Amino acid sequence: MTTRPQRSLALAQLANSVGDGAFYVTSALYFTRVVGLAPARVGLGLTLAWAVGSVVGVPLGRLADRRGARGTAVLLACATGAAIGAFLLVRGFVPFTLAACAYASAQSGLAAARQALLAGLVPAGQRTGLLARLQSTLNGGLALGAALGGLALNAGTSGAYRAVFVLDAMCFLACALVLLRLPALVPPAAAGGLRGQRFAVLRDRPYALLALLNAVLLLRLPLLSLALPLWITERTGAPAWLASVLFVLNTAAVTLFQVPVARAVTGVTTALRVLRRSGVVMLASCAVFALSANRSALPAAVILVLGAVLQVIAEMQQSAGSWQLSFGLAPADRMGEYQGFFGTGVTVARTMGPLVVTSLLLGWGTPGWLLLGGLMPVAAWAMGPAARAAGRARRAVGEPVLAG
Repeated sequence: MTTRPQRSLALAQLANSVGDGAFYVTSALYFTRVVGLAPARVGLGLTLAWAVGSVVGVPLGRLADRRGARGTAVLLACATGAAIGAFLLVRGFVPFTLAACAYASAQSGLAAARQALLAGLVPAGQRTGLLARLQSTLNGGLALGAALGGLALNAGTSGAYRAVFVLDAMCFLACALVLLRLPALVPPAAAGGLRGQRFAVLRDRPYALLALLNAVLLLRLPLLSLALPLWITERTGAPAWLASVLFVLNTAAVTLFQVPVARAVTGVTTALRVLRRSGVVMLASCAVFALSANRSALPAAVILVLGAVLQVIAEMQQSAGSWQLSFGLAPADRMGEYQGFFGTGVTVARTMGPLVVTSLLLGWGTPGWLLLGGLMPVAAWAMGPAARAAGRARRAVGEPVLAG
């Protein structure tokens, strides 16, 4: 049964994902056409920003453990909105990079604080299911926001682009207001937690290895937004608009099927089983995408759609499995710190993924697809020993671990 805190978490997710969807489809053109930055400088600034974001996620997650997850999440949601507002004022590379660093840092910290808030409000056995519903909500919000961003792209004016940024900032403020309605939690530090070394997650080798392997699995993130649009236009005869069709297919599938996929995950054992399947399916997806090279429009389109179907199946399986491991193998009194560290996989994938993926796929072609695909089952299977070692460490200090 869905509780009021769960509904509020979903509403907060919907609020900021609508703004993000509009931001994602318009930001590149805003920064190049309105701000006047060269595309290479936009890419460099965003790479630096997400590198900073990957570093500050852990200390901001620890702040949630010390000062309270709800208050930290509200503060960082407001900070994200303010950073988006700052983009409206920047004129030049350095101010843009500073605003992007503030944006990426606030986003990384907000993700960690919200995960800590969820862990404090939702029983352990219900977290993966709720995260699946939140992911479905996220994709629905992104699709709606992307449609609103499409209106701005169609208008093509600086005013339309600026309106999108105002909308995104307001969405994060709405997110903060919704989070403020949630119950306040006693911070672990105030309840006698956070004992021992500072930033203990950095010394927790099994958990750190899980986070690293998860970052490898997240190299799939730049496929739909960057690699496939370039692959379609440069290596296949398929029309360029097929990239948007594949994006819609992905978001619709996650919105409809992420919750049923996540029901199979009830503990560490089932999470590892689903992750192993996701690695194999992702390898198959990459092999299918490779077959589209040098094909004419219709055969290439059919092959690419099949590859995208396999890719989204692997994505939903990987998401469900990694959620269970990230929560189930983290100490209860350091949830923000540990979630901040595990979440660096996303920022690492956003930072390094575009370079790695485009170099492999566009530079090497079919061998690059097979190499990328081959990394996935290797990383997924390697999570088994790491997860079992992390589970032994949790049980050694008397913390329960859902076997499932």
